[in-house]
Amino acid sequence: MEKIYLREIAHGRSGDKGNISNICVYARDERDYEFIKEFLTVEKVKQHFKDMVKGDITRYEVESLKGFNFVLKDALGGGATTSLRLDSLGKSMGSAMMRIEIDKEDYMKYRKGIKNEK
Repeated sequence: MEKIYLREIAHGRSGDKGNISNICVYARDERDYEFIKEFLTVEKVKQHFKDMVKGDITRYEVESLKGFNFVLKDALGGGATTSLRLDSLGKSMGSAMMRIEIDKEDYMKYRKGIKNEK
């Protein structure tokens, strides 16, 4: 089964405050917003970061920007000043999020459906 990475259809920004990471994900093409909305669930993000994020994950939808804001608590090993991780800052979490794999066939079916609706 062929895969694509989230980074191929979205881009993001991330940061941190203490032990909380904040990741924003935006559709590169606004037509992909609905696909990302359905695909990139809190459960999907929890599974992707299962070994790193120990706390709750909250997703906020920002439809006007065709994006999402994810807040990951207890995500940075205590924060930059206490963590033993080599790179504990939240900025690296956005890059990690962009490595979530998407089934290419599912994505292409979605895109084909958009074209058929026009």
